[in-house]
Amino acid sequence: MTDPVSRTILLLDIEKYSDRDDVAQAILRRKLYDIADRTLEAAGIEETLRLRADRGDSVMELIDAGASVRALLRALLTELPAQLHEYNRMASSTAQIRLRGVVASGYVAVDGHGGWVGSDLNDACRLLDAQLLREALRGRPDGLALCVSEGVHAGIVRHDHAGVPAADFHPVTMTGKNGPLRAWLHGPVPPGGEDHGDTGVGEAPVPGSSGDGPAPGSQGAASGRAGTPGGPVFNFAGGGPLFGGSLVGGDQHGVSGGQVTGDVRLGGTAGTAGEGA
Repeated sequence: MTDPVSRTILLLDIEKYSDRDDVAQAILRRKLYDIADRTLEAAGIEETLRLRADRGDSVMELIDAGASVRALLRALLTELPAQLHEYNRMASSTAQIRLRGVVASGYVAVDGHGGWVGSDLNDACRLLDAQLLREALRGRPDGLALCVSEGVHAGIVRHDHAGVPAADFHPVTMTGKNGPLRAWLHGPVPPGGEDHGDTGVGEAPVPGSSGDGPAPGSQGAASGRAGTPGGPVFNFAGGGPLFGGSLVGGDQHGVSGGQVTGDVRLGGTAGTAGEGA
């Protein structure tokens, strides 16, 4: 096996390929490879910079990391839909081509039998097979649903290069047998497919975590003094606090600067709380 090498990964898959008969499938395969070749040529990516795997209803290309990903994306968004339109307007209903596409990046190794190995490639294949991308294609009049990986979005798309408008890509979470995988979908997102990121909406806040407001009871409580330097101080008379019957002895200092002194019993015999001086 070769050492893993950084590559740009391009995957294109024909919708409903297995529904066609053998004659139609043969035509579709040839046309798919022709479309891929023309698109990569338009991106200025020569054959010497590409390695192709034959996957029947899909084409998988490993592209040299030195080739322009911006040019590739621009060609996928302009040249490829134009080719699909030119072909489909002349093709019969049984020979129409509609494509799901993925552009990703990562390290891929090639084994002694010509097989491709790498977790980044596995993730790209998961994106291609995701139900959300299939649903997105149903609403694409130009016959192409394209998504890019997080790495491609961060390195290229978000910088809003000419021909690759960042505003046209939307965050989504693809789901599969190995769990969720974040990506960026070009064009409208199917209902329920939006990814709002780790906003914490609908989750209970964790007191004392970064960005949270004060923990409940840390301000304005009868047993605390707001405005004390280093955080509020709570004083309880009679010894250490007892939680669920377990004694915690001595003064307690919270990681957020709060301090608890004295005695309180929770879940056991009630203690006496006294207000601090």
